[in-house]
Amino acid sequence: MQATDINAHERDFDRTGIDSNGKYHLLEEHTVEIPGESNEMMYVRAKPLSKDESYFYHNKPHKDQIVLHYTVGYLKGDIATLTTHDYHVSVPFVIGRNGTIYNLFFSGYWAYHLGRNAVGGNTARSKATIGIELSNIGPLKNQGNKLSTIYSDSDTYCSYQDIQLYKEADFRGHKFYATFTDAQYESLVTLLRYLTARYDIRREFLPAPERFETKLDITQFNGIVSHVNYRRHGKQDIGPAFEWDRVIQGVRA
Repeated sequence: MQATDINAHERDFDRTGIDSNGKYHLLEEHTVEIPGESNEMMYVRAKPLSKDESYFYHNKPHKDQIVLHYTVGYLKGDIATLTTHDYHVSVPFVIGRNGTIYNLFFSGYWAYHLGRNAVGGNTARSKATIGIELSNIGPLKNQGNKLSTIYSDSDTYCSYQDIQLYKEADFRGHKFYATFTDAQYESLVTLLRYLTARYDIRREFLPAPERFETKLDITQFNGIVSHVNYRRHGKQDIGPAFEWDRVIQGVRA
């Protein structure tokens, strides 16, 4: 899918509530106050019309960290995958490229989101962390004058001249990464301010050189990290196109 078609793709989901598997979702708009602030957060509760809640666990473990991901997909597929029946791999929040915050389940509950061989163990750390997925196609491949997704050489994402849509950076086996939107950054900052206040998680970030490294002591860090800090292999998120300084400034403001 070309980057220029994503807005229409997301609008269609907002209009119909139908994900890429044909599953219907009830979409309800909500507003919640950010604890300790005069600001509010707007979000959309996305619930399968089937009332299926088998994709997450209903107990409420203690939370000490927030982990940022990107989906390597587009919104309809993101929602479909993260609400797969009885799969238990999900996150409570997905942020669309239009900035909409989709809430898939109560943030105090949990599902697996770190994967096998995660530092500290997939179960223990998935319970203790709150996952946030940004809808983003992730790594791209150079096809001469265009960039394609990793799924197919013929799946064009943008032209090589569309420099605002990607960042060129050699990281974990790939050299091009799709960028995030202004709306996503704004919504992510709001969501992080809400979650850190709600769960008493520190508004702390790893030092710049460590944000793209797997850290064996990551379980001791109370704050905001990303998936690569837990996985040595197989994952690139949140990736080199992510503007950490922009988020840090907004969260700490």
